[in-house]
Amino acid sequence: MGASGDLEFQGCVWKMSDSTTSLVVMGASGDLAKKKIYPTLWNIYKSGALPEGTRFVGYARSSLTVAQIRERATPYLKVAEGEADKLDKFFSVNTYVQGSYTEKSAFDGLNKALLELEKGKTVGNRLIYLALPPSVFEPVTSFIKQSCMSKTGWNRIIVEKPFGKDSESSAKLSTHLAGLFTEEEIYRIDHYLGKEMVQNLLVLRFANAIFQPIWNRDNISNVVITFKEPFGTKGRGGYFDEFGIIRDIMQNHLLQLMCLTAMEKPPTSDPEDIRNEKVKVLHCIRPLEIGDVVLGQYEGDPQGEGDAKQGYLDDPTVPKGSRTPTYAVAALEIKNERWDKVPFILKCGKALNERKAEIRIQFKDVPGDIFDGKTKRNELVIRVQPNEAMYMKLMTKEPGIAFDPVESELDLTYNLRFKGVYLPDAYERLILDVFTGSQMHFVRSDELAEAWRIFTPLLHHIESKKPVPIKYRYGSRGPPEADQFLKQLGFTYTGTYKWQPNQ
Repeated sequence: MGASGDLEFQGCVWKMSDSTTSLVVMGASGDLAKKKIYPTLWNIYKSGALPEGTRFVGYARSSLTVAQIRERATPYLKVAEGEADKLDKFFSVNTYVQGSYTEKSAFDGLNKALLELEKGKTVGNRLIYLALPPSVFEPVTSFIKQSCMSKTGWNRIIVEKPFGKDSESSAKLSTHLAGLFTEEEIYRIDHYLGKEMVQNLLVLRFANAIFQPIWNRDNISNVVITFKEPFGTKGRGGYFDEFGIIRDIMQNHLLQLMCLTAMEKPPTSDPEDIRNEKVKVLHCIRPLEIGDVVLGQYEGDPQGEGDAKQGYLDDPTVPKGSRTPTYAVAALEIKNERWDKVPFILKCGKALNERKAEIRIQFKDVPGDIFDGKTKRNELVIRVQPNEAMYMKLMTKEPGIAFDPVESELDLTYNLRFKGVYLPDAYERLILDVFTGSQMHFVRSDELAEAWRIFTPLLHHIESKKPVPIKYRYGSRGPPEADQFLKQLGFTYTGTYKWQPNQ
């Protein structure tokens, strides 16, 4: 508690006024709710980061009780020894309302339940998390606007992806939302923007003088942004097949990382100034064509074990003969003074050899090399997951009598430098941002429109022409053609050095 009686948590100060906040989970019976949202709410609750009197309301079509929601979420909750009583208190401030997604009377009932929770308070804030299938999105948001908006406090709406499937569907969704809510009330969540190392990008770039003079086309050869998963669709291929790897990962997560890497320094750290600079980056990118990408689809490894033996087309939920890519690498060009002719390479795939997400900035060769070609390119690597770290690959003298250069690194591994510091989950950070009203780490409507402008022509080509994706083995690095593609773009892979996370 501060001197004024306000509640403070890691820099957030909550005014202990005569107010209450209700967080409504629309789609409380779904997978996202039990696996991610309720575990996140529990983590925030037990940390003491929420304003006093916050209540949680689940809403779905299913006939459920709070006890059943707790039972469903329990396998995904992190409950330490001695936290059982606190967990009971958490679920004691949960309620559940059953109702239709297509009938106004059901939302009138939800509003009645919210008013009951707000009884006796002068201010009632409402945060509504839309963890819903796209098919019910329009009626639900319309009924929320008609029946469930607070008249005494703020209203904020969290929107989960997909934000449409192409420019047309995204514009339709954005127009629909804009007709109901202000842009300040809409929080389009991309959980990658809540990750520690992603949020660290702005500090790394703009709080260190060492990077300012070298962060440009004169010194940087290429930038590779990678997302790799070591597993396939795991029986969820039917859902994945509708969207594919480009919509699922590249068009949102990787493009966001690219914007933060490439953007100019904003005039201030105000969220709108930062989002303005991200949009400027997207303005400078032409739409992708089929020649800008390599597409792949994993097949089973006969020598593998378990799921590794199964290819994408062996998933019974995948349509027979599907040509949906499970791997993609794309080269984007940013036509501005800083980045002209520097390829930004986005690479993502399933059923690969490791789990990894990183930004790899590869610098140009040393001019006037005096070491007989033994020097390798410097690289700055920002490891997003797992084992959050930043490290710089550089050359140093081989220990001993020899005078040969060898590869090493300057390493900032977070779990060593910041021992014992709790790193919140991405969803925890972002939900707390919504409580504080900060939209810095959320996607704005014009930013979304620009992202779809870049990817829609490519996606429509893939869907209409159905190019055959290159097969790659489950557990491999991906199609060999992708490595050749990167080489043609100027990326140098030596394979002589592999960073090992310090323990």
